Amino acid sequence: MLKDITLGQFFPGSTVVHKLDPRIKLVLTFIYITALFIAKGFAAYALMLIVLLTCLSLSKIKPKAALRGLRPVMIIICITVILNIFFIRGETVVFEFRFIVITMEGLLTAVFMASRLMMLIVGTFLLTYTTSPIALTDGLEWILNPLKKIRLPIHELAMMMSIALRFIPTLIEETDKIMSAQKARGADFETGGLIKRAKAILPLIIPLFISAFRRADELATAMESRCYHGGEGRTRMKILKAAGRDYLAFLFGAIVMTAVILLRNMGGV
Repeated sequence: MLKDITLGQFFPGSTVVHKLDPRIKLVLTFIYITALFIAKGFAAYALMLIVLLTCLSLSKIKPKAALRGLRPVMIIICITVILNIFFIRGETVVFEFRFIVITMEGLLTAVFMASRLMMLIVGTFLLTYTTSPIALTDGLEWILNPLKKIRLPIHELAMMMSIALRFIPTLIEETDKIMSAQKARGADFETGGLIKRAKAILPLIIPLFISAFRRADELATAMESRCYHGGEGRTRMKILKAAGRDYLAFLFGAIVMTAVILLRNMGGV
């Protein structure tokens, strides 16, 4: 299960999606998320699915790798589907037995919510799959740059967010190692009820926290030894410059958003 968490992983490549400006990718991700929440009806969701599959194809990320990130949240998706099926009331009753009433509106809402959650997760993961932590930091810093006027430490905030994303796979790998070591000593994490499994996980917390603090201290020491002192006077080896493909990608995102809004105004066909 832990190996299925792919948030924060970066898959190096030379595809069109990898080469896009990180600022454009961040803006497009925001547009994509907004469009998903605006989408209404089969046509809009089909359009969003086509956009997602096109981006995955262009980035050459294997569908298996993209779908692997859904496994840890499948229980949340299933609970969401069940709640929508049994608690959304409508006019067209599909099944009724005593107090259990399932309507067509509930079924459609469940399908749309599950589709939205899955596309949202895969779409946002695609950002970290195709963007290096350094590029992501530079892009976030540029987008948040106007907040410097109210004296917010923008560079530090962007650096913290990118480091947090970068170290998610590292902490997952460390957790897996600790679990393997404890299994070799007779620990059992897979049998028993939910409470028993939760109690079995408690011994993992202390060594994981110690490992996380040790890595944080090592990172701080490494940054200090390289004379890192924040964003003031800092230069970049690679200057962010938007190319023609970036403007085309932004135009494509604007067209998709416009199409989703039009489909919603048409009544969500």
